[in-house]
Amino acid sequence: MKVLKFGGTSVGSVENMANVKDIINDGTQKIVVLSAMSGTTNSLVEIAKNIKALNPNAALQSINTLHGKYTNVISKLISEEALKNEVENYVSERFNFLKVSAKKPFTQIVENEILAQGELMSTFMFNAYLKQEGISSTLLPALDFMKIDAHKEPSFHEIEEKLSAVLDAADTAEIYITQGFICLDAKGEISNLQRGGSDYTATIIGAAIKAEEVQIWTDIDGMHNNDPRFVEGTKPISDLSFDEAAELAYFGAKILHPQTVLPVREDGIPVRLKNTMDPAARGTSITSNYFETGIKAIAAKDDITAIKIKSGRMLQAHGFLKKVFEIFETYETSIDMITTSEVAVSLTIDDDKNLDKIVSELETFASIEIDKNQSIICLVGHAIVDHESTHKLFKILKDVKIRMISYGGSKNNISLLVDTKNKIKTLKKLNNYLFDLVAV
Repeated sequence: MKVLKFGGTSVGSVENMANVKDIINDGTQKIVVLSAMSGTTNSLVEIAKNIKALNPNAALQSINTLHGKYTNVISKLISEEALKNEVENYVSERFNFLKVSAKKPFTQIVENEILAQGELMSTFMFNAYLKQEGISSTLLPALDFMKIDAHKEPSFHEIEEKLSAVLDAADTAEIYITQGFICLDAKGEISNLQRGGSDYTATIIGAAIKAEEVQIWTDIDGMHNNDPRFVEGTKPISDLSFDEAAELAYFGAKILHPQTVLPVREDGIPVRLKNTMDPAARGTSITSNYFETGIKAIAAKDDITAIKIKSGRMLQAHGFLKKVFEIFETYETSIDMITTSEVAVSLTIDDDKNLDKIVSELETFASIEIDKNQSIICLVGHAIVDHESTHKLFKILKDVKIRMISYGGSKNNISLLVDTKNKIKTLKKLNNYLFDLVAV
């Protein structure tokens, strides 16, 4: 059995839902994971923000506007009267829930419940649409089996057991529809896998059922060798290893949730990235195999903060780095890049919510310099540190001010830190040096 995930754009209109129906209706049994309709999660986030800001009227206005959008989609998607009434009633229940939530005191639980509504509605609507089209399908509620633990990590063994029981109890169908993104936490409250988490849901399910393949369907034909939003002439990459894909996803390739490949890599379950708008395109295949060596792709990660920690006590002093790392561990802040010299350590973080507390503790034994609005430019490929053409990337040093370089920590990754205002320029320059696709 395969697992197919479709993102918000893929189910963002009646026409796109019809495309998805044609893609999945091939006579084979599969689990289909759906995101919320495009724009829905952003609207729900805005609704939650208004509730938090004690502005229920603005929240109610957004709820009514979003309800109108869904009413319009239902009228075009479902023509059978009985099914249309069923879907309209369900969607109205979800929006009534949102209206009640708008009057509640804001908590994280309330926010998580609000954010879950998009996936609940998209899957109910799409399942009804398949039934109308005479396709054998059944709904598998993700909240019946998707679970995270106290550390917000998937409870893989529990998920596997519960999903097996849910499938055994469900009506036999050709297509099983379920929600991406949403889950229950360790206390049994509604939670989620963070933005983009539907990809993660798909590979968690793929690992649980030992799927033949997991397919991630989106609006682009696979992972590209640079960011097509900023660089012209990029090309899809036909094959990536799990390691290469994980590096690219973590360092900014928006097509994949950063943790997508983790559940399936141990069992070697292939992941394929496909384009809903061009199903015939090959896309990108992600497997355990390595193909050609050298730099394959470039990605960028924004909202990075660089911290320089300078202290004379560091010179020939053991335990200094341990002391530094313990502070970041205390405040549950992960480090992306790190470089050291005799008297200083420079590192980067992408979560600055505890920055003031971290700096306050660091300043008890070192002087601190902070640079915000930085971007990590990540170059990924197999064995790139040893490849004969890798030197080409260092041409960048004559054109762009580089704040940090991480080289040698991984044979598959070289990272550069630049001011975000230089990000697009850097991406284009590197593209020209390494791939010779566009003029700068």
